Amino acid sequence: MEKDHMIHKDGEVDTSKVDETLNRMDSDRADEILGDFDEFRSYLSKRIQLGKTAGLNEEQLANTAQKIADYLADKVEPRNREEQLLKELWKVGTEEEQHKLAHMLVKLAE
Repeated sequence: MEKDHMIHKDGEVDTSKVDETLNRMDSDRADEILGDFDEFRSYLSKRIQLGKTAGLNEEQLANTAQKIADYLADKVEPRNREEQLLKELWKVGTEEEQHKLAHMLVKLAE
């Protein structure tokens, strides 16, 4: 069962599972989360708290946020102005800038 999850019991994060994990999400639930920026931020906040409970540090959280942002920027159309801005910033940023933005997104959602 653990092999299907991004976060292992030892606190290690398998960021290669991000696509698979996001693809498993029900489309109605995804629409609900992504349709409103405050809902997205609240959802992200809950996931960050779960990660912290699992023992993830700030760098692991940011790495995971970066993978999720890559996925969203490539595969999901923004549903509001805030998401559109984030996508545009993500697309023009270097990998280093994207990583810094991922750290900022974690802080924003905490």
